[in-house]
Amino acid sequence: MQIHPLISDSETLAALCARLSRADFVAIDTEFIRENSYWPELCLIQIADDKEAAAIDPLANGLDMTPLTDLLVNNEQLLKVFHAGGQDLEIVHHHTGKMPFPLFDTQIAAMALGVGEQVGYSNLVEHYLSIKLDKGARFTDWSRRPLDRRQLDYAIGDVTHLATLFPMLLNELREKGRGDWLNQEMERLADPEQYINDPEKSWLRIRIPNRKSDTLGRLKALAAWREYEAQEKNLPRGRIAKDETLADLAAHPPRRQQELIKVRGLSGNWGNNDIGQRLMSALKEATPLKPEEIPNRGDKKGGIGKDGAMIADLLKLLLKVRARDAEVAARLIARSDDIDALIAGQREDMPILTGWRYELFGKDALALIEGKMAFSVQKNKVVMTMIENA
Repeated sequence: MQIHPLISDSETLAALCARLSRADFVAIDTEFIRENSYWPELCLIQIADDKEAAAIDPLANGLDMTPLTDLLVNNEQLLKVFHAGGQDLEIVHHHTGKMPFPLFDTQIAAMALGVGEQVGYSNLVEHYLSIKLDKGARFTDWSRRPLDRRQLDYAIGDVTHLATLFPMLLNELREKGRGDWLNQEMERLADPEQYINDPEKSWLRIRIPNRKSDTLGRLKALAAWREYEAQEKNLPRGRIAKDETLADLAAHPPRRQQELIKVRGLSGNWGNNDIGQRLMSALKEATPLKPEEIPNRGDKKGGIGKDGAMIADLLKLLLKVRARDAEVAARLIARSDDIDALIAGQREDMPILTGWRYELFGKDALALIEGKMAFSVQKNKVVMTMIENA
């Protein structure tokens, strides 16, 4: 495979993208930093097909990224291959407002093949290619220039090995008849809604034991206010205010701005500055949540009562049995939250009740809950059996 020098001029990038547009697929990775910002700062883009690979410097002065943008989001004939591509896709969506498509994620493919639960890239390379990667440059500051040879070699390796892994994983998926599984997962991965930080929903990430509608209404308003502040200032949301601070303010709202100086986690200046005034405005405009808006966090087992935890354990055992028999990662089939929601009675908008997940696990999970299925041990192996006349 031909490895190009770091690309920092528009002409070379345009020529590379023209060649790659005729490939069957491209492997893509990015390097970025976001410790001090709300939006990730894109520092390097690596791309390869089965013939050539290059790193692109998005920080280079005057570099026209249009050919690369067209390649990634406008060329729907070209398959884009990522590994654990969630953050890479978030960056592309932030910069272009569009999603790359079609997609192939090697981490999800590996889970569908039973290689591991969210297997890391280096472990996947070692598993399939028997190559042990040097992780020394993993935590480098990718924003500093110039990048040295070791950094570039590390970065390029992420896509050269990815370009080799992809055909191997694809062939194995086809042999096991799991191509449709991955197609369904890639459609979910490419959903833009997953990468939009909606300020009005940001409160759902904050843990708070209080279930009062007025308290949760204030928390929703405060979380949205913080999100808008963080986006506008391009600062991590925790730099504006910590989650626990918002939860405390929601539960014990100050009556006057001056009282903010007593709130732990806030600067004393907030008692009389503009940001403190905006916080107080958010509190003032908050309205109690409607009953249907309040998530069922405190009692995920719903009407199951005190036996809910034991039922969850049975469903998790069923999940392990089905994952073992199918040789697929259990986490790809269902997660704890999915099981909790199923026990609580939720049936709509449940991935485990549609597609391949339903056939592999969901329908048996429902049968177990309804008392139509039981565990048994046959030849020292846990199996599921249907209960006759149940």
